[in-house]
Amino acid sequence: MARQLERFPNLVTMFFTRAAERGDAPFLWTKTSGTWVATSWAEAARQVASLATALTAIGLKRGDRVMLVSENRPEWCLSDLAIMAAGCITVPTYVTNTERDHLHIIENAGACAIIVSTAKLAKTVLPAVIRSNQAQTVIGLEDMKVPASIDFHNWHALIAAHQTAPETAAARADFAREDLACIIYTSGTGGAPRGVMQHHGAILHNCAGCASVISEDFGWDDEVFLSFLPLSHAYEHTGGQHFPISLGGQIYYAEGLEKLAANIEETRPTIMFVVPRLFEVLRTRISKTIEKQGGASAYLLRQALDIGGKRYAGRLRLIDRPMQAAVATLFKPKISKKFGGRLKAMISGGAPLNPEVGLFFESLGLTFLQGYGQTEAAPVISCNRPQAGVRMDSVGPALKDTEVRIAEDGEILVRGELVMHGYWRNDAETAKVLKDGWLHTGDIGEIDDRGRIRITDRKKDLIINDKGENVAPQKVEGMLTLQPEIAQAMIAGDKRPYMVALVVPDPEWTQEWCAGNGDACSFARLAENSEFRTAIGHAIERVNKDLTVTERIRRFVLADGPFTIENEQLTPSLKIRRHVLRQVYGERLDGLYKP
Repeated sequence: MARQLERFPNLVTMFFTRAAERGDAPFLWTKTSGTWVATSWAEAARQVASLATALTAIGLKRGDRVMLVSENRPEWCLSDLAIMAAGCITVPTYVTNTERDHLHIIENAGACAIIVSTAKLAKTVLPAVIRSNQAQTVIGLEDMKVPASIDFHNWHALIAAHQTAPETAAARADFAREDLACIIYTSGTGGAPRGVMQHHGAILHNCAGCASVISEDFGWDDEVFLSFLPLSHAYEHTGGQHFPISLGGQIYYAEGLEKLAANIEETRPTIMFVVPRLFEVLRTRISKTIEKQGGASAYLLRQALDIGGKRYAGRLRLIDRPMQAAVATLFKPKISKKFGGRLKAMISGGAPLNPEVGLFFESLGLTFLQGYGQTEAAPVISCNRPQAGVRMDSVGPALKDTEVRIAEDGEILVRGELVMHGYWRNDAETAKVLKDGWLHTGDIGEIDDRGRIRITDRKKDLIINDKGENVAPQKVEGMLTLQPEIAQAMIAGDKRPYMVALVVPDPEWTQEWCAGNGDACSFARLAENSEFRTAIGHAIERVNKDLTVTERIRRFVLADGPFTIENEQLTPSLKIRRHVLRQVYGERLDGLYKP
């Protein structure tokens, strides 16, 4: 019989309940000096309770916002839980944020305190703290040099000085499901990141829905997760942290993407939350490695892909069964071992999945499920399920207790407890996406007769790279066109590893450059002029200094001429027509991703 997740009043109660049940069983794992070391549930609960008491002791009050800046590690999880246990609100931020990004979030969120893991990360955080009129308290996981004006505390010392029994902290957790748990900042089309208000019930709703998928389709046992996507991203925050807690599972923190393959084999996860780009890379690596081996391995890979393709298309014949059995016996166990040997499912989200990638791993015997969501929905809305029939071009049926319908214009609308309460201090943007209780996703799609959602287009211009990170093009384009060398620009990078740009040089600046360099001012000639391109490149580099790693422009092409209303590359209100520019320059932009 399928297990159902019990209904908890808040995330803190859920954690302390699981900790009391699991006791000395391992919970959080990290590698230290080459060895995986665990923090038990009981020890985690003690540290969370003590840190929560410490936060109150240094002056934080219920409802205060606390910014969390850290790489994935056990202390990230413990800090997040302690912030909420103290009645405060977690504000996770990316470790790649610039000083300007941190300053915006500190001031917009009204953060009272900041937890930062390392002195290196503090180099961009502390200047933002000094410039802000908000946070004056900094808590470091290691000692660091801070100005005298900042109230600094050592994370470990705070815990040691405020020892508290988990039962005491658990008894204080009287928060309701409607209460705010965290504010997760996500890039909006207007440029400045918007703070999505996720309440306890929204994340708990996601946990219950995902638990139903695991329980009903695979069986819910002692689950093991490997965390490697940024915990500041809503996808990993819910899927890689709170969902494992809801199941009483174990979480291993990967050493980094470069060691991910080895970590998978070592930790033997049962469930993994992934982004498409990672598995596009793994697909290429696996294919090249096996083809290089040649012989039986290469032959069996080709047969596995052939059998997998036929099975998915419903064209598997009786004559194929001997080869199907050979692949299942001789090939798939070797692949399974590389992924730890007990993987139930890999759930892909954060960005659209190329169906070929999903089919590749399914053909190798690994269950690959594409999901769909957005930060505004905590973030999971739907997920493919074997019992509904997995389609690689769909994102599956909606989660349990989630309503999805298609508006007259084709937009996907979502309603349920998972929907955010709005954008923090941004009523105007909130009103655009929340209407009569329905979240307007900005995605265009359809629902088939089995309830599976298929996304066909996106209304909004937000770029989602291959790692699932959002980039607001208007922000970057606006910064580019502020440079004297650049008149117009369009950036691209949807489902790609980095951003590229299409640039129209400023005519007046170009005339001056040509006069000073003795060159004829024609777009065709200048596009081939390496010195001219270098000058434009310097302008882009100036902009890149104020952008996050995700937003930075790696390569660019020069346009053949200005974007105008006459050539239909501008609207009458002078907005760029992205679809027209992609039609004209798509091949050249795609060429920027070639070696």
